[in-house]
Amino acid sequence: MNERPWLANYDKGVPQTIEIPNVPLYHFLDESARKYPDRACTIFKGAVINYREMNAITDRVAAALIDMGVKKGDRIGIFMPNTPQFVMIYFGILKAGGVVVATNPLYTPPEIEHQASDAGIELMFVMTNFYETIKKAQPKTKIKKLIVTNLKETLPPFLRVLFTLVREKKQGFRIKGGLRDDDIWFQDLLGKYQNASRPELEVDPGDTALFQYSGGTTGVSKGAVAMHRNVVANALQIKSWMTGLEEGKEVVLMGIPLFHVYGMVAGMSFAMATGSSMVMVPNPRDLKDVLDNISKYKATIFPGVPALYNGINNHADVKAGKYDLSSIKACISGSAALMRDTKDQFEKLTGGKVFEGYGLSEAPTATHCNPLLGENKTGSIGMPLPNVDVKLISLDDGETELTQGEIGEIIIHGPQVMKGYHNMPTETENTLRKMKDGKVWLFTGDIARMDEDGYFYIVDRKKELIKPGGYQVWPREVEEALADHPKILEAGVAGIPDPYRGETVKAWIVFKPGESATEEELKVFCKERLAAYKVPTHFEFRDELPKTTVGKILRRELVRQHKEKTQ
Repeated sequence: MNERPWLANYDKGVPQTIEIPNVPLYHFLDESARKYPDRACTIFKGAVINYREMNAITDRVAAALIDMGVKKGDRIGIFMPNTPQFVMIYFGILKAGGVVVATNPLYTPPEIEHQASDAGIELMFVMTNFYETIKKAQPKTKIKKLIVTNLKETLPPFLRVLFTLVREKKQGFRIKGGLRDDDIWFQDLLGKYQNASRPELEVDPGDTALFQYSGGTTGVSKGAVAMHRNVVANALQIKSWMTGLEEGKEVVLMGIPLFHVYGMVAGMSFAMATGSSMVMVPNPRDLKDVLDNISKYKATIFPGVPALYNGINNHADVKAGKYDLSSIKACISGSAALMRDTKDQFEKLTGGKVFEGYGLSEAPTATHCNPLLGENKTGSIGMPLPNVDVKLISLDDGETELTQGEIGEIIIHGPQVMKGYHNMPTETENTLRKMKDGKVWLFTGDIARMDEDGYFYIVDRKKELIKPGGYQVWPREVEEALADHPKILEAGVAGIPDPYRGETVKAWIVFKPGESATEEELKVFCKERLAAYKVPTHFEFRDELPKTTVGKILRRELVRQHKEKTQ
């Protein structure tokens, strides 16, 4: 692996190493505003904000935040879907020297409480339809103020009126009784700072840009701390991999959530670094909206997850030939294994290329990718990106370097690797380790092998993370929710293969003597405690669960038994 066999198989035009400029992350926005001022930065239901306007708006957000007392390093929350407001707020926070903590808007109050408290969020931006959810969580957090925005604020005038009359109240975007306490409207804030210029503040590439929460080996959610230079490096690595791009001319379909680093980096930061237009899709499950946006705005780059490509492949209107998807040139697929059939069908539909990648929140997203032009090997996550070194380490001692064909844990060294976990020195020490070569390596917890061409293949997970449709679900979290049910004695939870989502959540249940419950009853119970994607889709009722000698439930054995049955 020291010989880096993958370099010989890079596409023509992909450099073996790239220069990483010593700049803050918002430098990409500054540069695109300078080079492509009239180019659309965001497109949302027909409303366009160009790069010049977006740069000015983010300056105003930064000025407002500093006047509100935000200091360098303060963590600020964002709780909203993919809208132009997310982009305005994200870069406004960075320009104010703040740290972005984007939280999944599907989260329930207890889930919000954990992240907001751990990060120390005092100020949070929220969409109106999630306002009540945050208000329920607020008393158990340090959140002092909410800055509230409505979906309609960035819609074109006609749609704004229509939305107000037809959808606003019905779909929960109207706040009953108005804002409470010290909360303020985002529109009022922008109006007050109409003529404000960017604060004179020095943001260093080594300053923290974001916390991205991810599961840990214990199931406890951890805040991966990414510096500005980490995200800058990763955006440029992805840009260098995508040969044949026309800077200032591409259109990126933003269907992957911006609250996750995959959307933030492979979508938004990449778009900013290439002067691309972002077509904002708030709900990727609305396939008609996804298809309308691709067709209408001629999307050329489409980062996504296999479930999304699969959904498009099987959409009735797509099969009937009602959509022209031929504008698509390249799709990076991540977060779950890409099936050969899904890839082949989507490429046939669009004429574009779908290539699987691999990454993790700790880096802060991409480390490997299949080539755009070269061979895409079935089941492979591809090759390390430029400036990334990879080794496979023995699972027995965590030190011995393995050779081609052997199976071990993937460890990574590269400019995108995080600083560490927030307030978790032991977890940081376990994950970022100095090896004999003197370099600090990221231990991923994923088990893989490498072939003779330098392509890597994930074999298994050291961690027991479940990834339904690319989301992250920890078994323990679901088990604890089920354990609260008065009729349940014990529960085991694990991921099982699913043809649509890649993986889905299954629960094995043992009831207390004389008790029983239906699947539907248990699903309703879980929905009150967990985000929808964490709720088990399959239940199996049993008399007992397989366990170790010390009484730990053997999740892998449950999965093995499930596979045996279904085969």
